[in-house]
Amino acid sequence: MKITWLGHSSFRIEIGGLVLLIDPWLTGNPMLEPDQHKPATQGATHILLTHAHFDHAGDLPRLAKDLGVPVVGQFDLMSYWEEHEGIETVGFNKGGTVDLDGAMVTMVHAVHSTSIGTDSGPHVTGTECGYMIAGEGHTIYVSGDTDVMADMKIFNDLHAPDIGILCAGGHFTMDMKRAAYAASNFFDFKTVIPCHYKTFPILEQSAEALVEALPGVDVIEPEVMTAIEI
Repeated sequence: MKITWLGHSSFRIEIGGLVLLIDPWLTGNPMLEPDQHKPATQGATHILLTHAHFDHAGDLPRLAKDLGVPVVGQFDLMSYWEEHEGIETVGFNKGGTVDLDGAMVTMVHAVHSTSIGTDSGPHVTGTECGYMIAGEGHTIYVSGDTDVMADMKIFNDLHAPDIGILCAGGHFTMDMKRAAYAASNFFDFKTVIPCHYKTFPILEQSAEALVEALPGVDVIEPEVMTAIEI
């Protein structure tokens, strides 16, 4: 398995013969150089989307059309894009699981907001979410944008993820301290990878507080376009 950070909350996950792009924000992403866009997305089999804010979905559905791959996500948003953009989608909802023929993906709850920009202003379609991605003997929890939730204990009871990809930049999501609280009180992660930080000055710039708060966990501060092999 390879997990590659594309900056902000964007990831490339190679698992079970699949290449999953998680919230692939390319255009305008200050952490990803233009000449890195192609290698970041090359060979993609699916796009997984947690919600519709520009810093997660700004390149959709153009990217889905260019790559010729389905977008996997919350039913209402997927239905909207399928109807208005003609892209292939896999729409499901919280608590549901889809088999991508190499990984099982379960949609779980998140606490945030979501909207897409239209000519008539912001349009709310669907709700924000996170994912449990199971394959190759591992389960990855992709938190999406969220705060700490008591639901996380249920997630651990049902899925027992050993890898956590956690938003932790603060201001728009939980910060490093709150992410550490979630990881230590609700989960039994072996590996934690922070995201949604460093991108802008308003966000936290270091994961030091997360590292210090989780001494028994391998907290990996990712480097853009550098694969983490697990």
